[in-house]
Amino acid sequence: MTKWNQNAEIEWAGLPVSIHRYESQPTAKVAPIILYLRGTAFQQNGVRDREVPIGQVFSHAGSIVVEADYGAASGNLFPQAMECAFAALTYLSSNRKRFGSARSPLFVAGDEAGGNVAAGVALKARDQLPGELRGQILLSPMIDPMMASKSFRRADEIGMREKWSDGWSHYLRSACGFQHPYAAPCLCSRLSGLAPALVVTSEDDPLHDEVVNYADRLEASGVSVRQKIFPKGAGWTGVYKGGQGNWMAGLSAEFKGFVETLSE
Repeated sequence: MTKWNQNAEIEWAGLPVSIHRYESQPTAKVAPIILYLRGTAFQQNGVRDREVPIGQVFSHAGSIVVEADYGAASGNLFPQAMECAFAALTYLSSNRKRFGSARSPLFVAGDEAGGNVAAGVALKARDQLPGELRGQILLSPMIDPMMASKSFRRADEIGMREKWSDGWSHYLRSACGFQHPYAAPCLCSRLSGLAPALVVTSEDDPLHDEVVNYADRLEASGVSVRQKIFPKGAGWTGVYKGGQGNWMAGLSAEFKGFVETLSE
C-alpha cells in the first residue's frame, strides 16, 4: 500500500505550498523523481485525498512521486498556478537528495488541468532551467481553451463540458491568460527544445483531438514523443473523476518504456 506523507512546505509568493510524497519503495538505486500535478478542472481547493490512481501507477512503477498542492495557494488562476508548480519543480531540482538521489532524473507529470500546468511548467523549464527536466508526462492535458475539436463533442456524454468550461473561464481570468503559451500550450509557436514527452489519451476521450494534435506538433518541432492511445472502453475517462480502470497496467508499462528509452 502506498503511504502518504507531507514531506515539505515550500514558500511561493509569501504563501505556503505543501508537498506530499507517495511512500512506495523505489526499485532502482537512482529512481526517477516525478513532480505530479493532479487535475480537477482548475477547481481543486487543496489536496485532500491521500492517494489517486495516477500517482499510484508511477509510485508502484518504482518512481518517487512528489505531489505539489499548486491549487490551494494559487487559487487555480493563471499565471499563479503555473508559477506555483514551477516553484515546486525548482525546489525538487535543488533538493533531489532529500527525496531520492542527486542523480535522480526529474520529471513533471499531470492529468487534465494538471496536464496543462505540467505542459506550461515544461515550457518554462526549457526557458529558465535548461537541462534540468528529463521528461514531461501529459495525461489528457487540457490544452485548448476553445474546446472546439470534434472529439470534444463527447464531453456531454461523461458530464464534463460544463465543468471544463467553468474551469477554463476561472483559470484564464487574467487579461493575458488566453493568449499566453504557458496557459494555452496549443497556442505556443515555439515548441523546440522541450523535454521529451509521454502523451496519453484514449479513443473515447473528449480531449483526444487536442491532445494528439499537441503531441504531433511537439514531434514536428523535434521533441521526442511517445504517444499512447488507450482503446475505447478502457476506462481512461474515469481519471477525470479520480477513478481507476483497465488502463493502469498499460500506463505503467508505457511509463517504464519511456524512462528506459531516455536512459539509453
